[in-house]
Amino acid sequence: MTSLPVPSAPVPTRGWLRLIPALLQGAVIGLVELVPGVSGGTMALVLGIYERLIRSANHAVHGVASLVRRRSVGSALQHLKQVEWVLVLPLVAGMVVALLTLAGPLHHFVDTQPVLARALFFGMVLASLLVPASMVRQATSAKPGRHVRNVAVVLAVASLTFLFLGIPALQVDEPRWWILVISGAAAVGALVLPGLSGSFVLLTVGMYEPTLEAVSSRDLAYIALFGAGAFLGLVTVVRLLAYLLREHEVPTLLIATGLILGSVRALWPWQDDTALLAPEPGAWAGPLTAAVAGVSVVILMWLLGRRAHKPA
Repeated sequence: MTSLPVPSAPVPTRGWLRLIPALLQGAVIGLVELVPGVSGGTMALVLGIYERLIRSANHAVHGVASLVRRRSVGSALQHLKQVEWVLVLPLVAGMVVALLTLAGPLHHFVDTQPVLARALFFGMVLASLLVPASMVRQATSAKPGRHVRNVAVVLAVASLTFLFLGIPALQVDEPRWWILVISGAAAVGALVLPGLSGSFVLLTVGMYEPTLEAVSSRDLAYIALFGAGAFLGLVTVVRLLAYLLREHEVPTLLIATGLILGSVRALWPWQDDTALLAPEPGAWAGPLTAAVAGVSVVILMWLLGRRAHKPA
């Protein structure tokens, strides 16, 4: 019996065109990950791909772990087949291109205009509190009696974080290899939490400028160690945070909100090491404008995200 003709596959051009949105999405996430205060997780929420990325990351980690532990190859392949490679691969490529091309100009801005840079990031971080706060509010809308307790948890975590950041930071002009690995793991872990920026985590521990400089100068040894830490974070921290967000969403978001709120100490525009200073007379207009601009950018992204996820 003659079989029916098989429909022809899409032409290669159409296939490549399907990758362009993911490439652009990756570039946007890579750009915001360079800016302390704008979370890659937040941007993934705005773009509507957050849950797909977390699901794909979990399947990829499980698949690789099965292969490394020499478990069932069939189980590993089953997990790897669940990864949306058409989304993940071009998105990662877009992120890498954005990081490599924009790290230099951003490092120059942070190095030459530290007060304006901190003011811009300060505004972005404050506004990014809207993301976890709105998620907590949505998750606890049916339990209004818990609002006071939630606020108390956030303030307690924020206070501890504020005091911790008052401790003199370690000198990290030439960080050791293990510091690079831990920093990479922490930065990737922060990518999972909406509202918490990986770059901001690096900034609070004094690793932001060294990492920007390494990327802009193509320091391959530094990048390799940082990348190894990022992979370690993907295998461990991301899985843990994904589990916590799935099983203990509200407590996890409350702690993240407190960490963000308390960590703004590191971004106060006028400071000397760990001492917070008052602005000099007549020198506050520029930083205030930068802070307002930072707030406006994040609020705009937040509103776009709410509109994109609004039921039709």
